[in-house]
Amino acid sequence: MAKESEKGSDRPNAAARKGDRVVATNRRALHDYHIEERVEAGLVLSGTEVKSLRGGKAQLADAYAAGDGREIYLYNLHISPYEAGNRFNHDPTRKRKLLLHRQEIRRLSGFVSRKGLTLIPLQIYFARGYAKVMLGVARGKKTYDKRHAIAERDAAREVRRALREKTRERS
Repeated sequence: MAKESEKGSDRPNAAARKGDRVVATNRRALHDYHIEERVEAGLVLSGTEVKSLRGGKAQLADAYAAGDGREIYLYNLHISPYEAGNRFNHDPTRKRKLLLHRQEIRRLSGFVSRKGLTLIPLQIYFARGYAKVMLGVARGKKTYDKRHAIAERDAAREVRRALREKTRERS
């Protein structure tokens, strides 16, 4: 599990440390969910899946994680078949086991059993040669929360634009 200082800001890319290579990012997750906590987990993959991931062929759009209290699996993660894999290729959307400590599995299962919380993958990346997934314990946003976030982003953009024009006038 990532330490508090490694978690970074609300951006999913802040979770990846120096030297790690991000394969896929779930940008839609920050729009649709409030991320309450982040957890790093390993992925159990076949050989051709690793080669496809190294080529950047993964989609996190509809993926989610769920468990039964003993193990946690990642569902609907689409990893495209490896072109040179031939007969050794895998099912692109099969469920994939996540590697977590027993205490983390119990804690995350407790979060999911509460109303309104779910586990969603925020990004997939390679850390020290191993495929990792950054999971977010998330609560769904309401429509008005999404509109508020869009309004804040637009206001910040206007402020940046005004400051940029002001500095150009001085030059």
